[in-house]
Amino acid sequence: MTNIPQLPVSDWINHFVNWLEGFTGFFNGITNFIGGIINGFQWIFDLIPIWLFIVLVVGGTYWLNRKTKHWTLIGFEVIGLLYVWNQGYWRDMTQTLTLVLTSSLIALVIGVPIGIWMAKSKVVEIIVKPILDFMQTMPAFVYLIPAVAFFGIGMVPGVIASVIFAMPPTIRMTNLGIRQVPEDLIEAADSYGSTSWQKLVKVQLPLAKSTLMAGVNQSMMLSLSMVVIASMIGAMGLGNKVYFAVGRNDAGSGFAAGLAIVILAIILDRITQAINRSKSPKA
Repeated sequence: MTNIPQLPVSDWINHFVNWLEGFTGFFNGITNFIGGIINGFQWIFDLIPIWLFIVLVVGGTYWLNRKTKHWTLIGFEVIGLLYVWNQGYWRDMTQTLTLVLTSSLIALVIGVPIGIWMAKSKVVEIIVKPILDFMQTMPAFVYLIPAVAFFGIGMVPGVIASVIFAMPPTIRMTNLGIRQVPEDLIEAADSYGSTSWQKLVKVQLPLAKSTLMAGVNQSMMLSLSMVVIASMIGAMGLGNKVYFAVGRNDAGSGFAAGLAIVILAIILDRITQAINRSKSPKA
């Protein structure tokens, strides 16, 4: 049997990574920009007293659900946030929230335009879809390697890895939402002489908002799922507590910190769903 020579795939990738490392100034600029967003979010969270933060979250939830009055959710938020405070995880929770919000914001800013572009061009959709499949199926740990190589350790590479892992749902759902807009509404907009930009802003995006927000919700949950993995490269927060608990084989501390992550995940999920319901166009 003839031996087939092994392709040097790892060598090709290493050479490519080494070539990219030459663009130090570019990556330093990205690091400073993302670091500024992170510091801004964390500064706000550190500035707000804990009791006021809880009041704002509960008040915002009540206002978003003012028609249905989800008292169970409001009670869960109060008990859950008081639990986080009681366990001494408050700043860890805000650091995790900073990572999630920064990752979700970047995924939204990048993902929505790409999704719109996919909806407008069949060629772009054919090219981008395999890339999204690659981003979603590649093990999340693999993203830590280039993140550390280009951005060092800390919160910034954690955000970068989270963005890569969490962006595909936003892109896919934006594309899907715009493509699902009824053709008769598009034709009506054309008959009134609407430009492409006017059709996008006044017709397509408002009607696709529910689907788009579902993608944002999924991206946020995926970002939150990365917090423990990101802690391996120096990202602070609740994931760091879980990671250290695993290293010490401390089941109690790991479960207590993991429960705080679950509480944060449920609160973020319910709030984004409530925003989606309150902002959806009326039939």
